[in-house]
Amino acid sequence: MNNFIDNRYPTVNDLRAKAKKRIPKFAFDYLEGGCMDELGLQRNRDGIESVQLRSELLKPYAGCDLSVELFGHTYASPFGIAPIGLQGLMWPKAPEILAAAALAKNIPYILSTVSSSGLERIAEISEGNAWYQFYNPTDDAIRKDLLQRVSSAGYKVLVVTVDVQTFGYRPRDIKNGLSMPPKMTLRNIMQMLSCPSWFIETALAGKPEMQTLKPYMPKGMPVDQLAEFMNKTVMGRVDIDGLKPIRDAWQGPLVIKGLINERDVEAAIQIGADGVIMSNHGGRQLDAGESPVEPLQRVAKKYGDQIKILMDSGLRSGTNIASALACGAEFTFLGRPFVYGLGALGKKGGVHTINCLHKQMEQIMNQLGCERVDQLPRFLVSNDAH
Repeated sequence: MNNFIDNRYPTVNDLRAKAKKRIPKFAFDYLEGGCMDELGLQRNRDGIESVQLRSELLKPYAGCDLSVELFGHTYASPFGIAPIGLQGLMWPKAPEILAAAALAKNIPYILSTVSSSGLERIAEISEGNAWYQFYNPTDDAIRKDLLQRVSSAGYKVLVVTVDVQTFGYRPRDIKNGLSMPPKMTLRNIMQMLSCPSWFIETALAGKPEMQTLKPYMPKGMPVDQLAEFMNKTVMGRVDIDGLKPIRDAWQGPLVIKGLINERDVEAAIQIGADGVIMSNHGGRQLDAGESPVEPLQRVAKKYGDQIKILMDSGLRSGTNIASALACGAEFTFLGRPFVYGLGALGKKGGVHTINCLHKQMEQIMNQLGCERVDQLPRFLVSNDAH
């Protein structure tokens, strides 16, 4: 099972096409969708796909090693699974499946605060190897309690998301009336019935809910009040003053996710952050937002010796991963591709997707003549060369 690859789906695009047929439209739209006119989604893809790499073919070459040491742990591949909210809505028990796959393949899995699985459950499945994605609750008591639960469960790395200052204006979700659990409109019911595998698995798993946050939600709260509760209680604005008490309370590695410019990275260094994830939230928050690729190169050049620099947003292949690493990232994260894998292949989809990306990375490294991941920047065709 750990080496499983279904040769019908050798690329993420193949997985996506299959998943689109097996996931109800309202759930697939939530996974796929971006902000406003979704220009940022395309900008992310254009940015990473514009990167070019140059092979070195006639030198001695001993083979490639994809392992990366990060925060005291050596991972088998230079990519991990990014946090995705409402995962269980898109595929039943998605967090459990992906956390188990990440453990089996020795890559990091980041659990979202607004996941459909409780943090204690994922800590158990991942045997303490998962990371935890954290917002900044406006309620001090909730923040302290949640951080204590994360620490007690054994999570080693805390990832604070700072780029959800407001709910993203996502037209697909507005049209679909998306909620958690999903509203039982006639249209949504028809979409569920048109996806029998999803429907049966969901019926067996039970309706998806935000398990980690349930202790903080008022009992019997109407579904239409959930967004307001989240905005007022769980997802407070995160500025430098909001990060300081989190840094003081959290004893392990702290990663700030969602930064896109040098000034913010410098501020993260000053408060003692251990890493940053260069990201624009997958194009879901600011439609005019800059693709992370160019700021990644500037930040890596300026601060690469002071803080761990990671990246997500727009990555869908081993080529994209190699390109991000060549631009200065030390590690990468992908979100949508792993959910496509589950939608296409169910419980086997997580391992399949990891194995395909790893295999693609091996081919690229061998073709370049690159022996270690940290050597990839020397193979970058820089803009100065044109």
